[in-house]
Amino acid sequence: MLEKNRTTIEPDDGNQPAPLIAIASVVASMALIAIGNGLMFAFIPVRLGADGFDPTWAGLIVTGLSAGGLAGCILTGPLVRRVGHARAFMVLSALIALSNAAIGAGPIPLIWIAARALYGFAICGLFIVAQSWLNDAVPNAIRGRVMAVFYVAYVAGLGVGYATLAAIDIRTAAAPLIGITFTALSILPVGMTRLAQPPPPQAASVALGRAWRISPVGVAGMFAVGGLSMIISGFAPIHATAKGYSQADVALLLSAMPVGTLILQIPLGWISDRTDRRYVLIGAALLALVASLLAIAFDGGALAVLLVVYLIWDGASESIYSLSSAHAADRAGKDDLLALSSSMLFAWSLAGFVVPGIVTGLSAVYGTGTFIYVGIVIASAFCLFVSWRVLAARPVPATATGSFAPMCAQAPLPVELAFAPDEQPRPGN
Repeated sequence: MLEKNRTTIEPDDGNQPAPLIAIASVVASMALIAIGNGLMFAFIPVRLGADGFDPTWAGLIVTGLSAGGLAGCILTGPLVRRVGHARAFMVLSALIALSNAAIGAGPIPLIWIAARALYGFAICGLFIVAQSWLNDAVPNAIRGRVMAVFYVAYVAGLGVGYATLAAIDIRTAAAPLIGITFTALSILPVGMTRLAQPPPPQAASVALGRAWRISPVGVAGMFAVGGLSMIISGFAPIHATAKGYSQADVALLLSAMPVGTLILQIPLGWISDRTDRRYVLIGAALLALVASLLAIAFDGGALAVLLVVYLIWDGASESIYSLSSAHAADRAGKDDLLALSSSMLFAWSLAGFVVPGIVTGLSAVYGTGTFIYVGIVIASAFCLFVSWRVLAARPVPATATGSFAPMCAQAPLPVELAFAPDEQPRPGN
């Protein structure tokens, strides 16, 4: 529980109290990293466009990032078991700094692909380390609130990073240097934290068949949002640059998108706690579908309209992530937790790699706007699938459901964090 002076959090498992300032150190570190990350996401396509490179190169860089992320989700567990959470955090932060340094060497596409693959590996690993660390430090009663602060801090940092693009000279190495600076700063809070390190994480096996039997909608949601999140965040700046929008316009467009994540998740989550979550997932998919259709209708038009369209599109897509996670948690029994959560993480990572690769290949033929059409296909297919599941399977009883917690699809969910450790088996398929 929270003491009156609010200086410590008393875990409910008998461990020593975790000081709030120690928990804040992990949150602050990830928020600092987010600023540099957001800037680099915006900088790379704009710089390539300004130097006359074909947009396909930018798409390949996004695909390389996704491939690195898939590797990070698989290999971070062994790394943490070998060196512990704190050292793993510092190693992965150093890899992000190295990635940014390679970008700062100048626009050499092959080097940039390798650099962003390294970044993808490191950022996925950092999220797994940071979230599992926090998950161990706080009791179940307040875990949702702590993680909500964690996600909001990271999304806000991304927005600040996106907006920073408008204030720098992209012809210089200013963006990579700023990214390196914030990455270096992010090491300081964790390096000085007094937060106890968790025990080594369990080895997690991927069992998609078993996970599908437990929660078909949850697994399908991870596949859907893994693709949607990566193509929207990765290809929107590529397409906007190719359409002739200015550096400041691209920065504004990207910085508006996290606002949609913060605005839409809370009301959708509140509704999902009070009804069958599948209805809300259908609504989120329909909202993403409508927004993507509007993105086509207003493509190349007034920036103010596109800001609203992409804000809704990104926010609705990101909401599928947290809603699917909550829906899977509602249907999981205690013995299912490790296999289900690790399989959902793998589904998210796999889609985040495969879909950008498909979009990159299609964009070389049909243009940079292809990602919007792929988004339409994904949202439509997911909406139809969830509608079918509503007819085919009964909802979880209201007394057996958990509570919704906001999440960001840019932040992979580690297996230790996916579900509270004291959950009991729940009925339903």
